[in-house]
Amino acid sequence: MQSIISIQGLTKTYASGFHALKKVDLEIRRGEILALLGPNGAGKTTLINIVCGIVNPTSGTVRADGHDIVRDYRAARTKIGLVPQELTTDAFESVMATVRFSRGLFGKPPDAALLEKLLRDLSLWDKRDSKIMTLSGGMKRRVMIAKALSHEPQILFLDEPTAGVDVELRRDMWAMVRGLRESGVTIILTTHYIEEAEEMADRIGVINKGEIILVEDKAVLMEKLGRKQLKLHLKSPLEAIPSELSGYPLELSADKCELVYTFDTRGDETGIAQLLRKLGEHGIDFKGLESSQSSLEEIFVSLVKGARP
Repeated sequence: MQSIISIQGLTKTYASGFHALKKVDLEIRRGEILALLGPNGAGKTTLINIVCGIVNPTSGTVRADGHDIVRDYRAARTKIGLVPQELTTDAFESVMATVRFSRGLFGKPPDAALLEKLLRDLSLWDKRDSKIMTLSGGMKRRVMIAKALSHEPQILFLDEPTAGVDVELRRDMWAMVRGLRESGVTIILTTHYIEEAEEMADRIGVINKGEIILVEDKAVLMEKLGRKQLKLHLKSPLEAIPSELSGYPLELSADKCELVYTFDTRGDETGIAQLLRKLGEHGIDFKGLESSQSSLEEIFVSLVKGARP
């Protein structure tokens, strides 16, 4: 699939000597939702700010829809919308005025119908004449999204877009994100709500200490790194796992009423059938089974831990 953003050998070193980014290579596909995950200080916001022209890179190249972000800044920036973490709107302006002004900054002609649709989609139409200073935090976040979309960008960066937002608004925002993706907009988001990335993203990128650890299709990542567990609810408490079963990846719960069997989803054989026979041979009866798979959060934590020296 064609890339809409191409990042090659990108580095950022600050005057203090801190290496925020270390030779980052990343291809972002046109029309996808890419979730960029990483702990605080990993380099997520620095990477976004460089692509958006807010921070200058130390070395490397970035192209947005074919335009070099340094040599062809204006054309590149026109393709990009950014919703930053911080709420940086003019508190004394009305909602409509600030969105209209943002569109004009990119040299776009007035389009009242487009702005009306945008504000209606974000449930802001009834607030169009309200001063931003009177709005709730969630409504201000919606205004930031409206500003970012006012010039009809093909690429949208959402840097922690639902931080401090209530559950209902978060749900509305993700419905809007899905609609944007369906219309062809490429979306790159950072989030601390990993369940959102698991639900929304097509691909997952993990960054740690300025380096991209992994970029993978979400489904493939879950299949490759996900573990499945079979939880057996025992009829009677078990004092200890028999030594004859020591070769199986079994754990006994603290209350001694559950056995947990962990297995690799990639294997040809799960070993479950053989395990159940062995349990029967040792007179270990169970009254129920329950299976589960590793969440994206568990996978993310294991990747970051594994990357640490």
